[in-house]
Amino acid sequence: MLPLLSHQQTLEPVYLAYLDALEQSEYSGDIDKRYSARLVQATDNSVYQFLPQAVLYPKNQQDIQIALTLAATDAFCSVTFSARGGGTGTNGQSLTHGLILDVSRYMNRVLEVNAEQGWVRVEAGVVKDALNDALRPHGFFFSPDLSTSNRATIGGMINTDASGAGSLVYGKTSDHVLALRSVLIDGSVLDTQPLDAGLLCNPDNVSDNPLGQKLISAVAAVCREKRTQIENQFPKLNRFLTGYDLKHVWNDNLTQFDLSRILTGSEGTLAVITEAKLNLTPLPTERAMVNIKYDSFQSALRHAPSLVAARATVVETVDSKVLNLAREDIVWHSVSDLIQEVPGKVIDGLNMVEFAGDTVEVEQKLASLEAVLTEQISKGECGVLGYQVTQDKPSIEKIYGMRKKAVGLLGATKGRRKPIAFAEDTAVPPEKLADYIMEFRAVLDGHNLQYGMFGHVDAGVLHVRPALDMCDVEDEKLLRVISDQVAALTLKYGGLMWGEHGKGVRGEYGPSVFGDELYGVLQDIKGLFDPDNRLNPGKLVAPKHTGALYYDIDSAKRGKFDRQIPIEVRDAFPDVMNCNGNGLCFNYSSYSPMCPSFKVTGDRVQSPKGRAGLMREWLRLLEAEGVDVNALAKAKPLGLLQRVQNTLNAQRDYDYSHEVMESLKGCLACKACSGQCPVKVDVPKFRAQFFNIYYQRYLRPAKDYLVAGIEDSLPLMAAAPRLTNFAAQNPLSQWVIKKAIGYVDAPALSVPTLKQRLDGHASRGYDLAALQAIPEEARSQFVLVVQDPFNSFYDSGLVLRFIQLIEKLGLKPVLLPYKPNGKPTHIKGFLDKFAKTAQSSADFLNQVHKLGMPMVGIDPALVLCYRDEYREVLGANRGHFEVKLANEWLLNVIKDLPAKAPQDKQYTWFSHCTESTAKPNTANEWTKIFAHFGAKLTAVNLGCCGMAGTYGHEAENLERSKALFEMSWQQTLAKIEQPQVLVSGYSCRTQVKRFAGYKPKHPLEALLELASI
Repeated sequence: MLPLLSHQQTLEPVYLAYLDALEQSEYSGDIDKRYSARLVQATDNSVYQFLPQAVLYPKNQQDIQIALTLAATDAFCSVTFSARGGGTGTNGQSLTHGLILDVSRYMNRVLEVNAEQGWVRVEAGVVKDALNDALRPHGFFFSPDLSTSNRATIGGMINTDASGAGSLVYGKTSDHVLALRSVLIDGSVLDTQPLDAGLLCNPDNVSDNPLGQKLISAVAAVCREKRTQIENQFPKLNRFLTGYDLKHVWNDNLTQFDLSRILTGSEGTLAVITEAKLNLTPLPTERAMVNIKYDSFQSALRHAPSLVAARATVVETVDSKVLNLAREDIVWHSVSDLIQEVPGKVIDGLNMVEFAGDTVEVEQKLASLEAVLTEQISKGECGVLGYQVTQDKPSIEKIYGMRKKAVGLLGATKGRRKPIAFAEDTAVPPEKLADYIMEFRAVLDGHNLQYGMFGHVDAGVLHVRPALDMCDVEDEKLLRVISDQVAALTLKYGGLMWGEHGKGVRGEYGPSVFGDELYGVLQDIKGLFDPDNRLNPGKLVAPKHTGALYYDIDSAKRGKFDRQIPIEVRDAFPDVMNCNGNGLCFNYSSYSPMCPSFKVTGDRVQSPKGRAGLMREWLRLLEAEGVDVNALAKAKPLGLLQRVQNTLNAQRDYDYSHEVMESLKGCLACKACSGQCPVKVDVPKFRAQFFNIYYQRYLRPAKDYLVAGIEDSLPLMAAAPRLTNFAAQNPLSQWVIKKAIGYVDAPALSVPTLKQRLDGHASRGYDLAALQAIPEEARSQFVLVVQDPFNSFYDSGLVLRFIQLIEKLGLKPVLLPYKPNGKPTHIKGFLDKFAKTAQSSADFLNQVHKLGMPMVGIDPALVLCYRDEYREVLGANRGHFEVKLANEWLLNVIKDLPAKAPQDKQYTWFSHCTESTAKPNTANEWTKIFAHFGAKLTAVNLGCCGMAGTYGHEAENLERSKALFEMSWQQTLAKIEQPQVLVSGYSCRTQVKRFAGYKPKHPLEALLELASI
């Protein structure tokens, strides 16, 4: 039996009292004390896991001032804080056992753009790519780049002094900070910007904040006094990140001082940054990329310095492991033509070289490099196998998209050992990089480890992720051994262990880099800003009087908790365990299909990463109670009376399972995560597993039975469609259904029905024996139409027109008998029923499959269910039948048809979420098909429409469903004439009809019109 689960991680009394006092204050933001919210913020993109006391979501700077001012009182002087943005840190940068200050939910506005002077003012929570969206119309961009740019915030970039591709030209974040506004530990506000040295003589000239005056004077004095030691001790690196940038706080001739350089890179240990004024870079007028292919990764590394010397803007490298993983991912369809194989050769390394600037300059550099590469290939020099050039901006962005996904792709490595981040952002002088990497590889090879490598060779930064199993105690110990070895190796080569992603828990290596004297200066600066060590304590340095850092390489890791889950349970829930925290599901863009529930709520609990984390804890707690989850999944539900009692007591008795349910029921089951996530985390899969177990203890809502039974009941309702529609569609019935069942806007059955539309048609009257009697050479002329519940019973006209299209193409359609697909039952977690339905349908379709005639389905979600959920649940018993999507089938058909002359017909295709993520090449296929019929088809990239099967019909989801539709679909539809809109998903067409007021056509209907001309 599923027991009540308690986490026993209650809030410490001082934090509970503080949060109560904060609620009574003028603080206007959100205060989230839920265990689920705390768990989601307990991890980032690293191996560490620190459970915070609660999460604060301030709505503005005043909220942060109120929070810190309250904490400055004697009663709450032990309360600690850590500011957080996108949570993309790879070394636990924002993790804490205190309070999280998450600025990403509300403090994410672009406040002012000054195109004339080339600067922008933003709040700290704005996402980097969102900022560039706002800047693009002005002809500018914020140039420091990073692989997590679609979810990383500007505040996080400032706090880690982030940089990435092109940093030799574009610099680091600190090179673009003109001014900062921060809240200090006492709740006061400090504005920092460059100051002339002469102003420092009078504190009133530098700030009206008394604490700020003290900080500016003290830091200016000590950095000037220690200038010689700083110059001698600090490595001469483009990527040098000190944590507190003692070197650049003064300019070279000591005429200008800027405290912002101390705050930039301080990882939230000195102040909470709320606003930033940033300088901007003009968008280049011309861009060109050269993808150079090598016989080995070492060849690629050793060739890189000559590419830098060619004055490239960017030089990025990936090894064969990353390339091979990319080939297996959804991203490869977008770049395969840009990185083609070299006949007879194996590509084991790739350098991506970009030139950006004015047209003449780029063309000259490109021509020069092409000449060199051509000669090197002809002579067999430098391991160069070939190269490809693209000057198409969208194609260049696709290549960078593949490179940016490299971090996540490594998490898709097979086996228990996964490449992880802990020593991945080392930096050495670029001219020493190849030799350094050879030694680095020798270290890893000496431990018999697999690893992937990629990075910014132009800046001497290469990301190396060794594969370790953090559930294995010995591998966790090995992480410490390798960390120490790599730290020593980087010093040997005059480099740093933290060349790009900040220090986080790696502050323990600071003394060996800075020396005792300068490390003492860092401690003093921390003491000036935060004497009681309450801002992100345990990171970088601690004030001298507070003892040693209490976070280090050995701090609590996620593996400590994961290993408490038995191996057989981990194997039963692979998607839950494989989430590596890369956070791609936090993609800011409403035009991305990735996780609509997170986009519409702004709640990280409502995300694939959040859901996977909550499920891991659920599995751990069940094991702690001695419950075998695999046995529980096969158990029968409790008796009805017991489930009624448990449900009635749900408000009284805490059960952690309710928090998991709250997260999972918000999922739209669109399956975007299973395609877009680099490690293919499939939330609908483990969601169904959880529902199946949860409802053994509690009552299911009535709407679940309605949805799960719809496929079986539709044939009965369709026997009297007008009566059914009258009974269900009148206002009184709709009110009753909404109040009693929680279901709204149910569509009406088709009248006439499909049966009536096809009365007497040759496609009716399926007869297996008659089909078997057809000679094999004639069977290619037949097309078997696989019915689905939605189109056959709610949009029968579409099925008719598909049959007419088949005939128009000179083929013979056969309508197969209706068989439930089972998708609705799977979505609602009726796994036993789904397995029976799936087996029955699979047996039938396998029988038909033997005919050798193509089987084609109309609705993408239902067709793809045959491929995914059927294979997952039935395994080998699924058989080998294949149901094609309409576009897949048509691609083969048009090979034997003459192309139509171009016509003045244009259409715009809107994809179904499941379709666009599981089959990313679908848009290209439809475009090719329409071109064959003489028409132009344009595909638009959009987020979820908000319907997602039956999600949008459930009353509790109505507002979110509408909000999702308004995010991207509504405004895009408004720009297109209705006859030109084509929508392939039934649920999407229903949503358009509900909120846009008209029913769009399916692509098949448009093709029938074109074929009839």
